[in-house]
Order: sequence, then C-alpha cells, then structure tokens
Amino acid sequence: MEKERENDVIAGRNAVAEALRAGRPIDRIYVRRGDRTGSVHAILRMAKEAGVAVKEVDARKLDAMCGGENHQGIAAVAAVHAFSETEDIFALAESRGEPPFLIVCDEIADPHNLGAIIRTAECAGAHGVVIPKRRSVGLTAAVGRASAGAVEYLPVVRVPNIASFLDEIKARGVWVYTADMDGTDWCQTDFSGPAALVVGSEGFGVSRLVKEKSDFIVSLPMKGRINSLNASVACGILCYEIARQRAGIRAKGGM
Repeated sequence: MEKERENDVIAGRNAVAEALRAGRPIDRIYVRRGDRTGSVHAILRMAKEAGVAVKEVDARKLDAMCGGENHQGIAAVAAVHAFSETEDIFALAESRGEPPFLIVCDEIADPHNLGAIIRTAECAGAHGVVIPKRRSVGLTAAVGRASAGAVEYLPVVRVPNIASFLDEIKARGVWVYTADMDGTDWCQTDFSGPAALVVGSEGFGVSRLVKEKSDFIVSLPMKGRINSLNASVACGILCYEIARQRAGIRAKGGM
C-alpha cells in the first residue's frame, strides 16, 4: 500500500516550477542527489532567486515524501505562511511602544517544538521568532498545526546565519540571552530591556559560536535525573519570566 503524500508537499518538476512562479511560500526544495540538469537546473535557479533553501537527498527520501507519486527527482515543501523580514519584528515592537522581544531558535528540528515555541511566543507578547535557513524545520504544515494558528499573527524570519544575525541586533541595542546549562539563574536575570532569547536544538543545545555572541547565559534549575528540558518547555518558562518583568508584576515576596 502506498504511503499517502503529506498535504504540504509539491511533487514534480512542473508543479514545483509553477509554485515558484506563482510566488507561493516555499519552505524548502528537495532534489535528487546529483540531478541538476535540464529543467531541474532552471528550477534551482528560480529557487535561489526566491531565497528558497535547497537540500540534496537520495531517491528514497523523495519517494517517502511523495507517497509514490512521480516526483521526477524534485519536490518542495510548501510553507503555511510567508516568512517575514527582520524589520517587521522591529516595526511590530515600535507599533506597540515596547522594547523588541525576539525568540531565536538555533537549529530546532522538531516541527512540534517549533510550532509550540511560536505559539508560546505569540501568547507571551514576543514580536517575532527567528530561525536559520539550514538545519532547521521551517513553516511546514506540522509547524502550523502545532502553533495553533499563531503563525498567522507572529512574524517568523529566516536568516542565513544565526551568529551574524545576533551581531546585527546587538548593534541595534538588543541584549542576547541564551538558555543553556551553567549560566545565571533565570530568576536573577534582568530581562526588562530589548531582548532576544536564544533556544538551542533538542539534541545539541546552542552552538559554541552563538554562546560566544551572547550577552548572558541563563539557566533553569534541574532537580531530577534528566539534565535538560524540552526546547519548547524551556522557552515557555523563560518567555513568561520576560513577560512578567515587562509587565511589572512582582513575584510574591520578591522582585
């Protein structure tokens, strides 16, 4: 029995080319390894012009994605929403009269985690989420479902390099707080100014270079035998500490 194709997959050369021509938001294009001739070459040129990430995979990966449909060596995963620009995040913060508050995801690969992060960020009053173009899940249908519709309201920006992006926003006065082990206790950290909260990948955490770019490393207490939290859970806890401080809500008996 053939596996049913995911509803956000566009299979075949003509279908992918037409999606690009129509300006449909595309998360990523997958091409059969070594196949860059003829019409595939033309499609990849269009993808480059549109800023769409391309990944080479073997034929079995394409077969699995397309559920037995004739993919002709190429398939695209449609994004559930168009990506925003960095300026959209700063503009949203300015329109609300608030200091910028961003969530930066360093190579989050699980769509349910990214969707949950987007959902929590929107609920906590963040102005945008930033993800890298490569080694990260994009705005797939699964991410859209996990976000419970938050992708419609919160800017999601995709950048070529997270470390370079952090340099850019630091130059604009944003402080970078990275969630990682062996940092300052989260309850002892002042998040009240312009803030970017960096959350690392599920398996490897935050990269060394990103840590070096950070102004603060913040940690959550680990009382059990497991030494780390799910990325979206850690993000949710820290998002609401940032929201609490920004709202001026005093903790009982504390700050």
